[in-house]
Amino acid sequence: MKYLVVGLGNKGDKYENTRHNIGFKVADALVDLLEGKFENASFGLLAKCKYKGRQVLVLKPDTYMNLSGNAVKYWMQKEKIPLENILIITDDLHLPFGTVRIKQKGSSAGHNGLKSIEEQLQSQKYPRLRFGIGNEFTKGNQIDFVLGEWDIKEAPTLNKRILFCVEACQSFIFTGISNTMNQFNGK
Repeated sequence: MKYLVVGLGNKGDKYENTRHNIGFKVADALVDLLEGKFENASFGLLAKCKYKGRQVLVLKPDTYMNLSGNAVKYWMQKEKIPLENILIITDDLHLPFGTVRIKQKGSSAGHNGLKSIEEQLQSQKYPRLRFGIGNEFTKGNQIDFVLGEWDIKEAPTLNKRILFCVEACQSFIFTGISNTMNQFNGK
């Protein structure tokens, strides 16, 4: 069985530690734990790993957030990975900081990366892990907040929550979306 785990973010040093790049951070931590290595590939950086007998491809698209769907569609088709074996990891400013919500399907909720994936896959029925970044910004400053770096008060919790997301990714790969939702949502 093959799985595709996609961490959404933007390439480049400028964006490395921004809230919008939490998908990249979780992808990095997952690949480290699975003792994989990212390599340059079509549409981004790709690591081919194994977890409990399953082949896991972890992707960090280099298309920038708004075109993430191109990378997801390409690797899904190239590796013949079914929609239910894809997990998208993204930031969510509608959730309090550190909150993790795993869903089997849903709307983009205004997230440009998810919009792009929906457009390319012609479906909203793909698993996703949303990482709450909070909404501590004043009106009109949403973009600055999302593309801003983590606050110093968030740092101690951030690494713990990234590891929690890695555990959720492992659960998804091994036990499926329903069990993962039951085990990780609300914690």
